[in-house]
Amino acid sequence: MTYEHLWKKYKNEKNVTAKKKLIENYVHLVKIVAGRLYNYYGGNVEFDDLQGYGVFGLIDAVEKFEINRGIKFETYAQIRIRGAIIDSLRKIDWIPRSLRKKSKEIEQIVGKLENKLDREITVNDISKELDMSQREVESILAQVSTFNVISLDELIYSKGDYYGRDEETPESVYQEQEIYDLLRETIDSLPENEKLVISMYYFDELNYKEIGQVLDLSESRISQIHSKAIIKLKKTLNSI
Repeated sequence: MTYEHLWKKYKNEKNVTAKKKLIENYVHLVKIVAGRLYNYYGGNVEFDDLQGYGVFGLIDAVEKFEINRGIKFETYAQIRIRGAIIDSLRKIDWIPRSLRKKSKEIEQIVGKLENKLDREITVNDISKELDMSQREVESILAQVSTFNVISLDELIYSKGDYYGRDEETPESVYQEQEIYDLLRETIDSLPENEKLVISMYYFDELNYKEIGQVLDLSESRISQIHSKAIIKLKKTLNSI
C-alpha cells in the first residue's frame, strides 16, 4: 500500500493525524533497519535503544519526504533511519577506547606493510610486525571487525552527510558520486576472497557463518577477511 491519500493530506494540509498514521504505517521499517544494525552492535547496545534512535529518523523522513520526486519512501526512509541510529551512537561514543586504539594500530600496520612489501598483506605478516602469534592477531582482527564495520558506516555518513543535509546541492551530489565511485573502484581492486565477502555480507546480507559455508571457511577466517577489506575501504574514504 502506498498510502497516497495520507501523504497528500499531510503534505498539502499539514494534517497532524495523517502524519501520525504515516509514522505508524511505516514504523516496521525502523525494526528492519535496527535489526540489521543490531548484528553489528549486539552485546554493546540494547535493541530497544536502536529502535528508539531509529524512530527519530523515521519522523524526520516523513517530514522531509517530497512526494513528487519519484523516489520510493521506503528507500529514502531507511537511509534516514540508519543515519539517525548511527548519528545517535556516535554522539554517545559507546565504543571502548581500547578497541578504537587496537583498530587504529592494525590500520597503521596494514598501511605500512602494504607500502613496504607492495603485495597483499597476510595475517602472518601482521603477526611478525607485532611480534605476536597468528592466533593472537586473529583474535584482535575478530575484535575490531565489528568496530570497523561501524566506523566505516560513520565515515560514509559523515562524508556524505546523509542525515544532516536537508536538501541536495550540486556540491553534495558531486561528493556523493565521488564517494560511490571511489568505493566501487576500491571494491573492484580487492582480492577475490575479500570482494566475495563484502558482496555477500552487504548485498546478499549473509552473516559470517553463512558466508563461511559458501566459501568453505571458518567464521573467524571470514571475520579476518572482512576486517582487512573494511580497513582498505576506510583508507580510501579517509583520502577524500
